[in-house]
Amino acid sequence: MDGQAVITIVDDDESLRVALEGLFRSVGLTARGFSSISDFLACPDRSEHGCLVLDVRLPGVSGLDFQERMDDLGVRLPVVLMTGHGDIPMSVRAMKAGAIDFLPKPFRDQDMLDAVSQALQAGARRREAEREIKALKERFATLSPREKQVMARVTSGKMNKQVAGELQLSEITVKIHRGSAMRKMEARSLAALVRMAGELGPELTPFA
Repeated sequence: MDGQAVITIVDDDESLRVALEGLFRSVGLTARGFSSISDFLACPDRSEHGCLVLDVRLPGVSGLDFQERMDDLGVRLPVVLMTGHGDIPMSVRAMKAGAIDFLPKPFRDQDMLDAVSQALQAGARRREAEREIKALKERFATLSPREKQVMARVTSGKMNKQVAGELQLSEITVKIHRGSAMRKMEARSLAALVRMAGELGPELTPFA
């Protein structure tokens, strides 16, 4: 796991917060609790690694409402929701908003540990994907404008001859630019370059 994972518990029930902090620490995890969303947001050193364990019913902003606003608030942590008053529509709303799990109270300790384990794995996968995209964009930035134009066209399925016609280049020049783009992008095949183009998306669009 990269970085120090912190399990953040937000629940206005102090006894449950303390119990969960003890549970997580018993398996070697760092945990800390808050009684409300506002207290959590006011914390100056919120970790970007770990997950949130949120009660649905909280003073002020509810756990569900906060979950749906997290991106706008700059909080990018996987969420495990818990509630003593759950129903099917509520759980569907939570899962549609991206919750890892929705646990009705009272829950078994193992169910909570399993949900948090899944959340930590999901967070690690997201960060790895973000690192890969960042590296991909950095490699793309090393391409010349012409190489970007050629890449945009060959990855959309156009033949070298078609690309040459559109860009008013010789076919051999297109092949040279294509080869250079593949080397800089570290693409071992055209299929790999096509996949990279799909991940770049808007970055490539101006050159199409």
